[in-house]
Amino acid sequence: MTRFSITPDSPWLAPLAGYSDLPFRMLVRKYGCGPACSEMVSVKGMAFKNSGTRRLIATCPEDTPMVLQLFGSEAEYFPPVMEKLVGMGYRNFDLNAGCPVRKVLKSGSGVQLMQDLDKLVNLASIMVAKAAEHPEGGRVGVKFRLGFNKGEEVFLDLARRLEDIGVDWITLHPRYGRQMFAGQANWSKLAELKQAVSIPVIGSGDLFSAEDGVRCIEETGIDSIMFARGALFDPSIFARYIALRQGDPMPVRDGAFLADIVCEHIRLTRLFEGDGRSFRKIRSIIPRYAKGLRGIRALRASLLQCETWEDLERAADVIRDLEPADPDTPWPPVDEICQ
Repeated sequence: MTRFSITPDSPWLAPLAGYSDLPFRMLVRKYGCGPACSEMVSVKGMAFKNSGTRRLIATCPEDTPMVLQLFGSEAEYFPPVMEKLVGMGYRNFDLNAGCPVRKVLKSGSGVQLMQDLDKLVNLASIMVAKAAEHPEGGRVGVKFRLGFNKGEEVFLDLARRLEDIGVDWITLHPRYGRQMFAGQANWSKLAELKQAVSIPVIGSGDLFSAEDGVRCIEETGIDSIMFARGALFDPSIFARYIALRQGDPMPVRDGAFLADIVCEHIRLTRLFEGDGRSFRKIRSIIPRYAKGLRGIRALRASLLQCETWEDLERAADVIRDLEPADPDTPWPPVDEICQ
């Protein structure tokens, strides 16, 4: 769990519920991802030793720098959980105060915390104090939005308070909680935030392509960007972003290139998890990577017939021979992604 620098040339992977697992983090690292966030981990679930949290916090020595993102609203659970995680070797943490999904809001967590800044800052302060107990020093960030209700902007006040208590970085998704993912992310607010604090600012929201990432950095002056939904459809988005930043040619996103991505994701999923649940999950993810190629429907049908990992690898290898489709083909919807 190494320390890391926050720079424009080291793009982040967002904490995507249901997607930012260990195999996916290892996959995007091969394409230039810097810090990679885990899926959201419930502090209360950790406190009560929920069996599902074990998979969420899974890591390995090569999974670095890794940021473990926590969510919760009950302060009494934070100290023992942080002590346990620090004792296990985790040293980079993030508090989720931006997720707008209903089941998270019902627990008083996620962006719901922005309705009570005192509570939010208190939770962050607990994390900062406990992370500091790591022998090599821990670090804490907070991810939030402009505010909960549209027009009620509290992000600047919150950011200054978080800086005062020793938070190491902040991430802003410039939408309101009530917006969910509707409308357009207001990147101008990222520029405002960068001017208001001295700690690093990371931007999230509407970064669907490498070009979006570069433009966001140039327009706002923030310290780094965090790819979310863009990475779900193209794990190589990190390499494309870095190539654009450095003036290098971007990889050609043809069938052979996509097939390599798919086969590597299958290999990593089998290596680090390898159970029936992960098999079904990766089987459903593969068609998304082939967006923009002809024959997606037939590919999806063949994948559903796969019963073994070997079957899956053979079916996915067909992507090598698929031809490009209409470049304006819209992305399929991805629901209930919390970031």
